[in-house]
Amino acid sequence: MVEVQSEAETKQLEEKVDYNMRYYKYLFNYSKEQPEKFWGDIAKQLIDWFEPWKVTMKQEDPMTRWFIGGKLNASYNAADRHLNSPRKFKAAIVWESERGERKIVTYQDLYYEVNRWANALRQLGVQKGDRVTIYMPLTPEGIIAKLACARLGAIHSVVFAGFGSQALASRIEDAQSKVVITADAYPRRGKVVELKKIVDEALDMLGDKNPVKHVLVYRRLGTEINFKEGRDVYFDDVGKYKPIDPEPVDANDPLFILYTSGTTGKPKGIVHSTGGYLVGTSLMLLWSYGLSQENDVLFNTSDIGWIVGHSYITYSPLVMGRTIVIYESAPDYPYPDKWAEIIERYRATTFGTSATALRYFMKYGEEFVKAHDLSSLRIIVTNGEVLNYAPWKWGLEVIGKGKIFMSHQWWQTETGAPNLGYLPGIIYMPMKSGPASGYPLPGNFIEVLDDAGNPTKPRERGYLIMRPPFPPNMMMGMWGDPGNERLKKTYFSKFAGLYYPGDYAMVDEDGYVWVLGRADETIKVAAHRIGAGEVESAITSYPAVAEAAVVGVPDPVKGEEVYAFVVLKQGYTPSESLAKEIQNHVRQVMGPIVTPKIQFVNALPKTRSGKVMRRVIKAVVSGSNIGDISTLEDEASMDEIKKAAEELKKQLGKA
Repeated sequence: MVEVQSEAETKQLEEKVDYNMRYYKYLFNYSKEQPEKFWGDIAKQLIDWFEPWKVTMKQEDPMTRWFIGGKLNASYNAADRHLNSPRKFKAAIVWESERGERKIVTYQDLYYEVNRWANALRQLGVQKGDRVTIYMPLTPEGIIAKLACARLGAIHSVVFAGFGSQALASRIEDAQSKVVITADAYPRRGKVVELKKIVDEALDMLGDKNPVKHVLVYRRLGTEINFKEGRDVYFDDVGKYKPIDPEPVDANDPLFILYTSGTTGKPKGIVHSTGGYLVGTSLMLLWSYGLSQENDVLFNTSDIGWIVGHSYITYSPLVMGRTIVIYESAPDYPYPDKWAEIIERYRATTFGTSATALRYFMKYGEEFVKAHDLSSLRIIVTNGEVLNYAPWKWGLEVIGKGKIFMSHQWWQTETGAPNLGYLPGIIYMPMKSGPASGYPLPGNFIEVLDDAGNPTKPRERGYLIMRPPFPPNMMMGMWGDPGNERLKKTYFSKFAGLYYPGDYAMVDEDGYVWVLGRADETIKVAAHRIGAGEVESAITSYPAVAEAAVVGVPDPVKGEEVYAFVVLKQGYTPSESLAKEIQNHVRQVMGPIVTPKIQFVNALPKTRSGKVMRRVIKAVVSGSNIGDISTLEDEASMDEIKKAAEELKKQLGKA
């Protein structure tokens, strides 16, 4: 990132790094020793309050409550307060679709449209505390619908538009939603996805248990729908502009419910507050996403149905008056360099994406990136799955030409904002490659413990935990769990009073935390417990490999056999000799206990948010129930895995 040409420059850089790390330690210690003052000052600086809070922080069992008694409105902070500033005519949302459509929504437009949608919802009887399910494509209207709910004090529950009718039905029933907001249909990879039809199927499934009174339909494509009189309403018929006063809500009133996408059992409805959530996410937009300058532009490839789409597409960018760029399609459609074209066209300064997406784009080679002027970029932010060394290096050198900061983060739906990472918005912290997720960010008290609950030694694998007080952006709890019994059982049962998210990690000698993947994705080989993410990192560090997914296959001798599905970069051809080379490379990196069986495929099954569906791969290999695959991006990838699984069975003598 910095080209050193002399001893003087080397010394100057060392002094700068030393100063910045001392500043980081000061901020972290300040947040630890005086959390009420640290977060209280930030809340006053970043957020507009209708009434000040009476108590800054209170630790309860097991969560931390923030800004008790304070009154505010998320919609007001995202729209209204910008109207009396130069931001009034600034772009708030920039949107493109795969069909070449483009739209720019200024902050004045945003205010106008939020009031239109809030008026429509009010006409349908939505009041403070009501739940509204939003099942929309990635359009400005999907973002605006959230803010309209917040304006009325209603609680929105966004369901990812890639989910099927069963997943939608279970979430509607659990939230007891009064209204569903959807679109007639939208384009996806050249096909038409009929959203309203899926809503109809979901409501039919619920039968007498259906709580929905109205379905508000946005005409996205103008396709014909099954219109049910008395229940269905077109937005155009009720979405007339009328100023709607923003409802003052308590800082600890729920802003939204977001369900985690479990494969079995009842979905977990994670509830986030209004006040604390806005404070925490906004701070990390400036500090960790690096949008510290007024004219910064964020291009984020997430969807509004995920936590990233709530925190870093909807709320914090708009609350802080920045410009957010969104694209309504897969990032490589209709051509591989579509996202690079978007960065160039809108001069994005931060590119927010997943580690999986970077691995995916590597297979296309470097030329499609080099064809574009990406000089506006200062920061690439990745989160989601573990960021292996190869995509980290590719992002830094190919996309950023060695002049950007790679800011990998760790956080969850439950935590609302980054907990581990870097602070490129305010200070330079030396980067580390691979799955190093940086340092615990101010206000996040993270450790790695062994089975006995003691801190691990440097580079010793253990369990990632967080200690209270938890940051304001942390979840309030779980929907339908007033006594917090399910919450405690899910997150606080392994270590009493400590939040355990279910991840393996280690701390190195410099204090960097390395997240090694899910503890429940551990493979046990001859009594050795090996993280799937660790093996994937080793495989993808081989130059020919673009992506890899690792699962454990039952073995009567070893317990489990490590099996890897590998996607090669363009220019490489699958062969037995190449498989052997990759095996030997992994043995050198991880030791002889890990000798994965390599099966080459053209694509891995992924969700539309870019996460590899390892449970699906494992189910195919083991012959068990695959479960819900409604979020699958590419059906052809399933055929690839099935063919590879048959080869696996032949190799293991089970055919």
